[in-house]
Amino acid sequence: MDFKKIMVAGSGVLGSQIAFQSAFFGYNVSVYDINDDAIQAGKERITKLKTVYANFFKNEEKAEVALGRLSFSSDIAVASNDVDLVIEAVPERVDIKQDFYQKLAAVASEQTVFVSNSSTMLPSQFAEFTGRPEKFLALHFANSIWQNNTAEIMGHPGTDSKYVEKVTDFARSIGMVPFVLKKEQPGYILNTLLVPFLNAGLTLWANDIAEPHTIDKNWMISTGSPRGPFAILDVIGMETPYNLNRARAELDPAYGEIADKLKSEMIDKGKMGIATGEGFYKYPNPEYADPNFLKQN
Repeated sequence: MDFKKIMVAGSGVLGSQIAFQSAFFGYNVSVYDINDDAIQAGKERITKLKTVYANFFKNEEKAEVALGRLSFSSDIAVASNDVDLVIEAVPERVDIKQDFYQKLAAVASEQTVFVSNSSTMLPSQFAEFTGRPEKFLALHFANSIWQNNTAEIMGHPGTDSKYVEKVTDFARSIGMVPFVLKKEQPGYILNTLLVPFLNAGLTLWANDIAEPHTIDKNWMISTGSPRGPFAILDVIGMETPYNLNRARAELDPAYGEIADKLKSEMIDKGKMGIATGEGFYKYPNPEYADPNFLKQN
């Protein structure tokens, strides 16, 4: 079975990118979100991506055509009708994902393959709720996927290897460089490396050791990196790191302190990152991109 029609569940920062990337490379894409307000916000994100893709790939016509391949619905039965592959990109909470898969399993066609874009959770946590554990695995994308075009593919012990191959072929067909993991690993390759780095920066901030710009500046000068942890967090947005640290707080209160600070100083003030024009930096011209940022005070 070749995938022809794709459903992307969740039209947030990464879900909207996955949807547009798939449409840009020729797939018909059904975008699902929980209500009409979320759908409208998703449409606005995706419309803005048209310019991003037109400029990056230097092909305005192809970007315009991609918009025409996208449809939107807040009805999960309508959105999943006649699709070959569902890519789940809903918030990083076990209860939300579990509920989503149970509802999806009740309406999706038997042959439909399900994949999760979860950043840190494992396919085996949700396989029993999908109604098709052999057709369920993870397909994880990095942010700004048109440029950071990695696709991490990870099955669980019950995944049929032929679906790993099909999802790998799909990833390659939408311009991704696929990385197939040999077994389950929370965070795959990318986030196994990235999350501890980001949390180290957040811990310094939460413990009032140093301010975000100071931490970023130190990292950038010391390593030659183009961004520090807080500039990267602005790309990711505040929702995912907040949810991850809130969940980890059940085992270690230190994560709760990070989550509380993210909520009070960033989320409650609408500073969600690049998507809202302000996070730890203001956009479109963040201080870290100014050559003077790295000079002595």
